[in-house]
Amino acid sequence: MELNLKGKKVLVTGASQGIGQALAESFAREGCHLTVVARSADRLAALASDLLSRFNVPTKVIALDMTQPGAIESIVAQASDIDILVNNAGTIPGGNLWDVDATQWRAGWELKVLGYIDMTRAFYPLFKARGHGVIINNIGIGGENFDFDYVAGTTGNAALMAFTRAIGGRSLRDGIRVVGVNPGAVSTPRIEKVLRRRAEAELGDASRASELLAKLPLGRAATAEEIADLCVYLASDKSAYTSGSIFTVDGGITSARSIV
Repeated sequence: MELNLKGKKVLVTGASQGIGQALAESFAREGCHLTVVARSADRLAALASDLLSRFNVPTKVIALDMTQPGAIESIVAQASDIDILVNNAGTIPGGNLWDVDATQWRAGWELKVLGYIDMTRAFYPLFKARGHGVIINNIGIGGENFDFDYVAGTTGNAALMAFTRAIGGRSLRDGIRVVGVNPGAVSTPRIEKVLRRRAEAELGDASRASELLAKLPLGRAATAEEIADLCVYLASDKSAYTSGSIFTVDGGITSARSIV
């Protein structure tokens, strides 16, 4: 399917690894021009070099900590001409209400929850002035499956789902589409740590994390590419009538819940 994304300018936050890296690769495959943002300058430079060699697309690197004062303004100054914004940066710590103290909770929300909001606030007026733009928020199924042992994340993701629907419900009036994607477990270094922690807590042995994976649909986590490819489609004009929607990609986990 021709998505007509060639030459579009895309900004991906949290692009140095995991889903963010896969997002950059999937957009580059379509001929998009990338701006990648993350803390690690080395990882971003390696990614930019790889995208140039494999897909012959230019990639701008912005290495900074998005939680620092002035960071959002710096990103806007360097990437004000983008067509597509993909909010992907940030992880929220796991644990229950007493495992995650106030400082950890606020730090997790500062990058993922408030970071998504601040980036949208910054780029929305630029998109509106040009009459077009797409904002994709990579959120997570914790926002739909409320989890006592992931309370900071489940609450933050639910907030981002509400934010996406609130902004995306009217944004088409300004020529802008705002959508969200809720991945389930995705095969990344982060999910490996989460599974090992849960295996330790539930099975008494972190090395038994593979037993938790066996319970997932198809007996595996999703690949980062499976999530990224959906985001690329949602960013394209093939999805032009889509805004204010959240797309769940979890192998049916959320839909399989029973009332008894």
